[in-house]
Amino acid sequence: MNRAVRRAAITVADAVTEGLDMTTVLIGGAIGAWAGYTYYPDTWSGDWRLAATGAVAVVAAVAVNGMADLFLTPLRRLVTKARHNRPQSSSHTAPNAPATLDEGLAQVTAATEDDAAARAASAAWRIDQGENFLRDEDRWRGYEDGEASFFLAPGVWLHYRSDKNKYGNSEPCFTLLTGDGDEPVAITSIDQIRHHLTARAAGLPVAPATADDVSEDRDERDLLIEDLTGLHAN
Repeated sequence: MNRAVRRAAITVADAVTEGLDMTTVLIGGAIGAWAGYTYYPDTWSGDWRLAATGAVAVVAAVAVNGMADLFLTPLRRLVTKARHNRPQSSSHTAPNAPATLDEGLAQVTAATEDDAAARAASAAWRIDQGENFLRDEDRWRGYEDGEASFFLAPGVWLHYRSDKNKYGNSEPCFTLLTGDGDEPVAITSIDQIRHHLTARAAGLPVAPATADDVSEDRDERDLLIEDLTGLHAN
């Protein structure tokens, strides 16, 4: 069960429990009021009958609610336990305890590589706000030095590493690498990656995208939209 469904189920169960609790109070009060007002002696004055009816209604409400607590209390405990306990994921389990130092080192190395891939995918939101490309952890390959790479196309990789900024805080850095010996290109947006791959596909020299390139792309799109609009108008 994913987290959203689990939270919704807990919320519904909590609301149902509280609703049943309030319902038992109302039912008990209604039964007590009806019984008290119906079976009191006719010789009693109206004020006495109303006062006694109210007292019996309260007692009946408490009594019925107390009886209902016999099954509501265990239900509340289950809801509380489900709210505060995180379910164990069956798809991610730790390996068996190593028998030798070499096995332990191999496990830690594999965990370090997985950690690097997870960090790269998590930090990729800085350049890719989508959910189904650079932020896909399975597409990243981590390395034991904490760096990771993302295969974009034959001969093109996006590289991730973490550097210290001037304040001493860790900051993710993404670089575009090629197998042609080109200089690494610092990447700050997914549009730069698109620009790079487009240039390579056209056999043009590759350079980082600039403001002029972006403006030129917009102009080309505007011209295309105008042409399509003219065709539809005709």
